[in-house]
Amino acid sequence: MTIRMMDQLDVTGKRALVRVDFNVPLKDKEVIDDTRIRAALPTLETLLDRGATLVLMSHLGRPKGPEDRYRMGPVAARLAALLGREVRYLPAPGPAAKETQDFVRHAPRGSVTLLENTRFDPGEAKNDPELAMMLATYAEVYVNDAFGAAHRAHASTTGVAALLPSAAGLLLAKELTVLGRLLRDPARPFKVILGGAKVSDKIGVIEHLLDRVDAILIGGAMAYTFFKAQGGKVGKSLVEDDKLAVATELLSSARSNGVDLYLPEDSVCAAELSEGVGTSIHASDAIPDSLMGLDAGPAAISTFRQALTGAKTVLWNGPLGVFEVPPFDRATRALAETVADLPAFSVVGGGDSVAALRATGVEQKIDHVSTGGGASLEFLEGKTLPGVAVLTDET
Repeated sequence: MTIRMMDQLDVTGKRALVRVDFNVPLKDKEVIDDTRIRAALPTLETLLDRGATLVLMSHLGRPKGPEDRYRMGPVAARLAALLGREVRYLPAPGPAAKETQDFVRHAPRGSVTLLENTRFDPGEAKNDPELAMMLATYAEVYVNDAFGAAHRAHASTTGVAALLPSAAGLLLAKELTVLGRLLRDPARPFKVILGGAKVSDKIGVIEHLLDRVDAILIGGAMAYTFFKAQGGKVGKSLVEDDKLAVATELLSSARSNGVDLYLPEDSVCAAELSEGVGTSIHASDAIPDSLMGLDAGPAAISTFRQALTGAKTVLWNGPLGVFEVPPFDRATRALAETVADLPAFSVVGGGDSVAALRATGVEQKIDHVSTGGGASLEFLEGKTLPGVAVLTDET
């Protein structure tokens, strides 16, 4: 597919409607992690330098209608600080509310306006044509820079894109280039680390990568489904019993494709998930009935480090343990340091994996930190992302 790029749009003296991904964490009505906002700055600054007037839209959280805790006010304030200029914002029932329409209509030339949370309008998730048409009246061109929302066929990602001259922003284009490189022409050996809670979240990725990678390292709770599938005893560890057959098939497919598949040989276990709980180390396939595996153990960390030696391309998505609850963050932090120190092209995605990079201070040593969670996984599965497809010359 040929993606229409932002530099193909004539934006001088025009209003540009830009879909950004400002779905950031808030605490006490303040942004506590502005990574996604910063990631959009190159696109916004480029459009402003080219003489555009910006109208920005994003979702925030999963509100059930207008909710004060999901309003975009704190985001507007943080964006204004980063841009060093005013960001116009008006609290409203939704992005297409009457007061919003009037507010956008009076936007000065060269200004930046942030619309209210797109998910305040029930038509957003339904890709409602009327909502898309109203959003399209706000501008003369459309730019999608929200890779993290590109897998959703919403009014702000696909509906409005079909109604205006449209193109990909710099961040979206970079994500597609980097992740596309992993699928098309990765430097070998190509080694992948997948973690997280559920095998079901990663099945498609594993299947699609089996003929492209040299090794897959599996951690997190999803590993216990693989151990149980092989007859192991995993105690109270999280297991997807309906995916045992799938796990067995994936293990067989890895062998058939000559792919080395690693599972954490030992685990840090506890009777419950809580800070300060007593822990013990057990073989991951011999966990006592009263315990659950909550992190990869020291032997597994060592094995994973050794398995990554010599890699020229590394993809990591998902933690090796319950990262948000110490001490079950140790393996994930150790892996972050290992990946950062590898002389390989490294790509990291997923909230906890990225958080581990920041917590260990190694984020700057990673070649590409993806802003897309579900979108990056679907892309790596080989799926067509609706928010991308609508920006191609084939549409």
